[in-house]
Amino acid sequence: MLNDYQGALKDFNKVDFLQPNNAFTLQSHENVKRMLEDLNKANFLEPNNAFILQSRGNVKQKLKDYQRALEDLDKANVLEPNNAFTL
Repeated sequence: MLNDYQGALKDFNKVDFLQPNNAFTLQSHENVKRMLEDLNKANFLEPNNAFILQSRGNVKQKLKDYQRALEDLDKANVLEPNNAFTL
């Protein structure tokens, strides 16, 4: 591990500038509420997308909204029962 935290932050800021609404970039900046808003929009457009549901479930866990996180993860698991990330 390089421990180049300043360089890593510089890279994340560059990605955030180029893709300001990228959910994974937002997660890196601990901006979980904004990330949840983006995933809610994505889920509205694709309500049966297991990846979106799994991602949103993980974000809800970070926000300590465990019941709703479990609902998203359960639905993702129904859609893709063999996906290790939705278990």
